[in-house]
Amino acid sequence: MPKSSTVFLKTVVYLMGLLIFALSIFLIPQIIINISDGPSMVKWVIYPIIIGFLLTTIPYYMALYQALKLLKLIDKNDAFSESAVFTLKKIKQCALIITGIYIIMMPFIYIFAEKDDAPGAIIIGFVPMFASFVIAVFASVLQKILKNALDIKTENDLTV
Repeated sequence: MPKSSTVFLKTVVYLMGLLIFALSIFLIPQIIINISDGPSMVKWVIYPIIIGFLLTTIPYYMALYQALKLLKLIDKNDAFSESAVFTLKKIKQCALIITGIYIIMMPFIYIFAEKDDAPGAIIIGFVPMFASFVIAVFASVLQKILKNALDIKTENDLTV
């Protein structure tokens, strides 16, 4: 694989990290300021959603770090290794943790959508949950394929 494609992917990973960092630093405090003026019924619903969003940033950044490690392995032509399989396993675990956090947040998102009369909020809540679940499934499939390729490679090395 040409090095330019991994440079592009690394740039995308860094931009994804910066986007979530900017949202966490600028948007979340604005929401908290605006909600603090609202009725107390909305506060007890919105705060768990904000906490859940901030909690998802931890496994999100861990997954981005693992993606960068995987891209470095690809750069070193070491994509078919145990460390690559382990990296994909960590990405899968991070995506499943994010999915779990959003599953826990969904009742609060539902209550918020009912109180605010915004049914689109429920769909917005489902998007990151399904996206992270799809990433977990994709990483799991890649992990199995890579593990099988690694087993075949090891078997061939022992045969020769």
